[in-house]
Amino acid sequence: MQINEFTEKVQKVLMRELGEEYRVEIREVRKNNGIVMHGLMVLPENGNIAPTIYLDSLWEAYEGGTTFSEVMRRLTRVCREEMPRGNVNMEFFRCFEKVKERICYRLICRKGNEELLEEIPHVEFLDLAICFYYAYRGRELGEGTILIHNSHMENWGVDTTQLMRLSIKNTPRLFPGGCCSMADVLRDMMEFRKHDAGKELQWAKDIPMMVLTNPRKIYGAVCMLYPGLLERLARKEGKSLYILPSSVHEVILLPDDGGESPRELQRMIQEVNREHVAPEEVLSDNLYYFDLNEKQVKIIF
Repeated sequence: MQINEFTEKVQKVLMRELGEEYRVEIREVRKNNGIVMHGLMVLPENGNIAPTIYLDSLWEAYEGGTTFSEVMRRLTRVCREEMPRGNVNMEFFRCFEKVKERICYRLICRKGNEELLEEIPHVEFLDLAICFYYAYRGRELGEGTILIHNSHMENWGVDTTQLMRLSIKNTPRLFPGGCCSMADVLRDMMEFRKHDAGKELQWAKDIPMMVLTNPRKIYGAVCMLYPGLLERLARKEGKSLYILPSSVHEVILLPDDGGESPRELQRMIQEVNREHVAPEEVLSDNLYYFDLNEKQVKIIF
């Protein structure tokens, strides 16, 4: 069964199961890097909160042997028990004065996002694009993001320069950047998996790599743009830094001690992107470099 046929079948059954209290609509959502996700927008009666439930992973589970009745059982439970209800007043989003303190920026790759970039304000940076979002926080929906489109910018009567100025100030304040060692990252992973960390952590202590991200570990790759941050880290190490874009959520920093092959580092980036990073979370296949003398980021390969 193809994904579109699966989605339509799920919609029909879910409408029957939930009844007239809900409206169920099919949605195709274009994500980062041109990835299209298939989902359902489920809107309860007398409410305006309509989260999108993505079906791609459920379709893969179905193709892998999970029964359709089990898929529907999971979806029905989520809709009835776990989805937020009520109304969220979004009128505030029309007023620039009410949103400007939470306008932030993040990084995406220009290649693969050409259509999206036609619709949103952005600033080119090497092979990447700096785009802007509103960091939503509310009682009903918790924390989330709203991507800023050209239409929002026009409605507010602002330009890209103003968005950039605000983002440079707001993003480090709301989501401060920080580094942890690769050993710390592996330790957390192993503790989460109840893994015996002995030999692996001893090996990891010898890895000079550091992971740069923010406390939420969401869109943390943009920390490499925070004013003065890379320079402070490089001065602490006493060396320039290789920057490996491991995903849109973080980058890996490697002090340049002259012992690494830039070409091999780039090959490693490409391999990790192909085998270990979700397609919509890939940032770049290129290797970056922060030159301590020039105080700027450039592409090596």
